[in-house]
Amino acid sequence: MNSIGAVTRGHPLHTPQPSPGDGPPIRVVLGKMRFDAHDVGARYVMRKLVDAGMEVVFIRFALVQELVDAGVQEDADVIGLSSLTGGHMSVARDLVDAVKAAGLDDRLVVVGGVIADSDGQEMKRMGIDGVFGPGSSTQELVGFIRDRVAASRGARRSGD
Repeated sequence: MNSIGAVTRGHPLHTPQPSPGDGPPIRVVLGKMRFDAHDVGARYVMRKLVDAGMEVVFIRFALVQELVDAGVQEDADVIGLSSLTGGHMSVARDLVDAVKAAGLDDRLVVVGGVIADSDGQEMKRMGIDGVFGPGSSTQELVGFIRDRVAASRGARRSGD
């Protein structure tokens, strides 16, 4: 059974930073796959995204399609996957395919966790927008998401 929890505001001891621009907060769906039970890092990332003013829905023990379905349901700007297992290449490939099939090509797709540089390069070639492996900072992730989502939202508005 999935564990789904929405976090929409920061911890009372931390003042979240507003999302850039005049638009709504950046919406992120972040997931861990069913075979990957190590979620401490993903929960830390979730907290940092919330503190940065983003709305985050975290899904534990999901299938790729469940993660993408949540992205559609939540009208997410970002679909993120955290992986601490060796099966991340096939999951990343399935994620890219499912995102395209759902018509979410204009949404940001990021993967983070224990990912070798060579795997990260291959993930980018297959369509993952950002890969955050060992040594990546949450500030780097927040900046990447803010910059890319601002550009994506601008492109969607001009396309209307």
